[in-house]
Amino acid sequence: MFRTNKAHPWHGVPIGDGVPAEVTVFIEIVPSDTVKYEVDKETGYLKIDRPQQYSNVVPANYGFIPQTYCAERIADLAREGSDISVSGGDGDPLDILVLSEHHIPRGDIILKARPIGGFCLIDGGEADDKIIAVLKGDKVFEQYTQISQLPKGILERFEHYFLTYKSLPDAPNICEIAYSYGREQSYHVIEAAIGDYADMVRK
Repeated sequence: MFRTNKAHPWHGVPIGDGVPAEVTVFIEIVPSDTVKYEVDKETGYLKIDRPQQYSNVVPANYGFIPQTYCAERIADLAREGSDISVSGGDGDPLDILVLSEHHIPRGDIILKARPIGGFCLIDGGEADDKIIAVLKGDKVFEQYTQISQLPKGILERFEHYFLTYKSLPDAPNICEIAYSYGREQSYHVIEAAIGDYADMVRK
């Protein structure tokens, strides 16, 4: 059997049988993009969100895990790990960045990745976790199984991007990293986002 119409990348693409150790990822933007694209929730097509701000470049292939959602379960995890006030989840699919030695020329693709950790980002009071993963089968990055094993420069690049990617001159920064976590906690975050998605579709 085959499809005669395009599957919605958020709702129509399976997350994969190996979840949470291995997940399907829909990539929206890649490091060479000078415009931030994101999936239009209604149609499933990529749309332009905004030009990349100043010299900010996304530090890895950036997208989301299908059939996930960031709501109260994700917010509860953020509250458990931080004293920062969290109003809720950000209401989007769970974000993920995928490291690979290979140049992927564009977004709008799906791939398989293995989570190794993540960051609990609070964006304007909302929990907006960023899972860090490696491309399945990548001969350079598959050696890393924990975020703590990554070179310091890569981690600093992630942190700088998250803390500045929405910054504007003469405006307060609305993003802060509450904490980072390793592979096992990333599994809990993914499972929470799957639960939030199930709650959403039942409503």
